[in-house]
Amino acid sequence: MAAPGQTLRKRRGVEEAPHAPQEEGERAPLARPPLRPGTFWLSRIVLLRCIALLYFVAFLVAYHQNKQLIGEKGLLPCKLYLQNVKRYFKGKINLDSLTYAPTLIWFLDWSDMDSNLDCLAGFGLGVSAYVLVTGCANMILMAILWILYLSLVNVGQIW
Repeated sequence: MAAPGQTLRKRRGVEEAPHAPQEEGERAPLARPPLRPGTFWLSRIVLLRCIALLYFVAFLVAYHQNKQLIGEKGLLPCKLYLQNVKRYFKGKINLDSLTYAPTLIWFLDWSDMDSNLDCLAGFGLGVSAYVLVTGCANMILMAILWILYLSLVNVGQIW
């Protein structure tokens, strides 16, 4: 308890050490400003750009390898895979087939599968490059990147 004549100091997070008497010509130590909670701007920028870089590399690899691996004349064509999934679910594209192989390719024209795969990878490259260069990312852009990559991965089978 403080003596009746003394005033109480307010606590700011860390109690201040008692000050030693200063000699003439000696400077007082500089106090650092406290870090404010909730200021994660640098962490956010670094994390989002790193994620965008990962997506950029992934879509670039997909753009260069999709035709050879899962294209129309690839090792494991995704068109045949989707036809087998459709046949397994009695020829219907319903909720069961969408949950088994979630991909945007279900809703695209299957006559030219190579261009579909290139368009998905190219659009993903564009969005991830935008996020990487500008650092401007929101939930919609990151969800678009995730959906596009999920669409390519789910028809990729074992690749």
